[in-house]
Amino acid sequence: MPLKSNQVVSIGYTLTDESGNVIDSASAASPFSFISGKNQILPLLEEKLGEMLIGSKKIVVLSPEEGYGIYDEMALQVVNRSEFPNDVAIEEGMSFIADSPDGKEMPFLIKKIEGENITLDFNHPLAGRTLTFDVELLSLRDASAEELSHGHVHGAGGHHH
Repeated sequence: MPLKSNQVVSIGYTLTDESGNVIDSASAASPFSFISGKNQILPLLEEKLGEMLIGSKKIVVLSPEEGYGIYDEMALQVVNRSEFPNDVAIEEGMSFIADSPDGKEMPFLIKKIEGENITLDFNHPLAGRTLTFDVELLSLRDASAEELSHGHVHGAGGHHH
């Protein structure tokens, strides 16, 4: 049965890429929790969790299209070093956030530094990758009014920021 909106869903999982490299994980002792129906996880993964019983496990494989999209070469941009503050050290692999003209945050990665030319990559870090979730559905409960108003799950005993 599909998950109802506004449920706190807690899972344990191991996320691997197409080569079997572990990208992320959460254990039953320290689960990942989210509010269903709020686009807090990948839509197809949330859909597959809705097919599970509490305590069950499942392998969910997502293609790049079902995950974070195809890697887009058009999302690369070359800028001059002068676009960064002088007092900021930059290295390949570092992450930053830029503001778009409409005020939205746009995370990017420093992909390459060649002299004064810096290549920025605005693709999601997992774009273009097939993702495998070895997931266990640990628990479901209705989200509290406070969790819904704040937009995120609170820990045992209430609000923890």
